[in-house]
Amino acid sequence: MILILIIIGFGVTKAGIMSKKTRVDLTDIILYVVLPCNIFNSFNKGTTPDVLRQCIVALIAAFGLQLLYIVINRLAYRRISLERRVVLQYATIVNNAAFIGLPVIGSVLGPTGVMYGSIALIPMRIFMWTMGLTLFTDMELKKRVKVLATHPCMWAVFIGFAYIFVPFELPVILSDSINMVSACAVVLPMFVIGSILSDVNPRDIIDKDCLYYSLFRLIIIPAIMLGALMLLRVDKLVTGVIVLLSAMPSSTTSAMLSEKYGRDSNFAAKNIIVSTILSIVTLPLIAEVLKWLGVG
Repeated sequence: MILILIIIGFGVTKAGIMSKKTRVDLTDIILYVVLPCNIFNSFNKGTTPDVLRQCIVALIAAFGLQLLYIVINRLAYRRISLERRVVLQYATIVNNAAFIGLPVIGSVLGPTGVMYGSIALIPMRIFMWTMGLTLFTDMELKKRVKVLATHPCMWAVFIGFAYIFVPFELPVILSDSINMVSACAVVLPMFVIGSILSDVNPRDIIDKDCLYYSLFRLIIIPAIMLGALMLLRVDKLVTGVIVLLSAMPSSTTSAMLSEKYGRDSNFAAKNIIVSTILSIVTLPLIAEVLKWLGVG
């Protein structure tokens, strides 16, 4: 289903129906409207003490995932040039989990999976605006905290938690509106991904450093996390969420920051495209492995 949606996004862009400006505007709508509604809606699915415990487990596992990224950044990219190394290190800390991770989790693991996923994204957002940003610039701490604290997805998590501990009834018309917007969280991101892929010249995407990164990002990291979480007997649904989040391709922000701060933005864009194309193959395979292992 996700592959079909990506093909539709590819097709409408090639046909001239979706322009680059439309794609940028649609991306903002997804990040600032659709995903926050999707996150809040995931908390409104009947929580229990066990679910709350698993939220904490998901948060701890996500911090462990960030520690794994730090180790990989220190060891995996030593032989790559500095300009490219910065891009790859950032793309390891910050993948595209926030943009397509939650929609994929929702389609594979359901609403409770989205709830765990939104909690598990908190460490990535923290590292994104702290350690990740320092790879490109020395932005002052006050500005980083402001960016993090004002992000709509973070507020959706905070309000969602408030809904758990202090239940309140939303007006039906507001609740139904949130549900309708939340339902767009799978379709619209896949259209955007397909649109991005329409810009690719197949002759330009073969790059050994991009393939090397994709090997770690899409296969090795998820395999390590799956083995570790199963060894620790972590809840199966939480395990599925963390593994899927860890298997997402490079974040689009790697190209934007590279462009802004004078790094190799062309390589960053190519890395996004290569890892995204390959993830179309690896994500369904990982989902099938999780299903076969009874995870999720």
